[in-house]
Amino acid sequence: MTHDDAPLLADLMPWSVAPPRLGRGWPAAPDPASLKARWEAFLAAEGPAREALFGVTRARNLHSAVGQLPGRSSGTERLARAPGPCAEPVRVLLGPFDEQWLIPDHRLIDAARPELWRVADERQVFVVEQAPSPGGPALLVSSLLPVAGPQPKSAPAARSGRVRPLYRRPGGLEPNLAPGLVDHLAEVLGHCPEPLDVLAWIVAVARPGPGGCAVPLTADPGLWSRGTELGHRMLWLMRRDGERPKLPGGRRPYVRAPLPAVPRSRPRPGVAGPAPEPRYDRDEETLHLDEGRISPVPQAAWDFEVGGARVLDRWLAARTTAPEPGTLEAIGPAGWPQDRTSELLELITVLALLAELEPLRTGPSGAPSVTAAGLRRAGVLPVPGSARRPASVLDHHEEGPEGQFALL
Repeated sequence: MTHDDAPLLADLMPWSVAPPRLGRGWPAAPDPASLKARWEAFLAAEGPAREALFGVTRARNLHSAVGQLPGRSSGTERLARAPGPCAEPVRVLLGPFDEQWLIPDHRLIDAARPELWRVADERQVFVVEQAPSPGGPALLVSSLLPVAGPQPKSAPAARSGRVRPLYRRPGGLEPNLAPGLVDHLAEVLGHCPEPLDVLAWIVAVARPGPGGCAVPLTADPGLWSRGTELGHRMLWLMRRDGERPKLPGGRRPYVRAPLPAVPRSRPRPGVAGPAPEPRYDRDEETLHLDEGRISPVPQAAWDFEVGGARVLDRWLAARTTAPEPGTLEAIGPAGWPQDRTSELLELITVLALLAELEPLRTGPSGAPSVTAAGLRRAGVLPVPGSARRPASVLDHHEEGPEGQFALL
């Protein structure tokens, strides 16, 4: 099958939403304690000082009136007055493989995409399209809500595309798949695949194409089984919500010299210095950060890119780039927390294991295929317009601005 014959992801998973866009950096951080400290500093400021710390944009200022994010408890009073306690930070995906924390307060987020928050729960799986690039996956998958945060200036940006939830309703209900697709696949494969199996196949074979992300489909049960097995392995590594992945003993990365207790990027009284530049020694497979040293770091992990940007570069830049003094972003840990090192070691492992799977990602070449034309003949395509819109999932009142209930 060629890309011209393959169905598009946009048709197979028709409902998509642009990722939530923060508009300011300080409501997100690698650790929740920093966010609570930033909120306290924000509360302590008054008048013009609070406005300067906030970071006014066309979408948000201290007088913006918005409701709560669905499923979250935060204040709805205008931030110029008493904004109340800090909403409990939640874990989000702030960039490719970059899990951070966010204050889930609608008043702090320029474009929150409430329809995504309504379906974000422990059963949900989010698919994020990536900008086409010579290397790296076309799609990323996460159990966490993907959020578009400010890009570090010291690392190339990896622009994320649209977000496609696997389920249109909370609780893993109503798969975001073209109506009739699963039934058609059951007919040609001889068994009924689960929605997560369809997603596993998509992740295993998706390729950028001239009209968008193409997903070759097969009618060969054996090939489907092998493809979904590969895809489930990729999903497990990307979602990172089960047993921790490990490399074999001789290839497992270890800290050979402690990472800097006080990174040079963190401003210190009377001390000026550049941000520590990560350095990779290919001969020794060693990652250097200041005096810190981790090895072995497989070359495939160091070179792993998403959307044309090296993942480890972006991850490290988000944690070592010096914030502007006097901003809320400058409030953070005094040193390099131990759990941050653990996260880095796990990320290296995940990238190395994903790189090993990349050569196995092949489409159903030469096998009986399910083409876009075939799906049209079967009535699966084109999808109805309702499948491209969010489902109505409201079963309770949502608090609107100033504590009033939103009209349903």
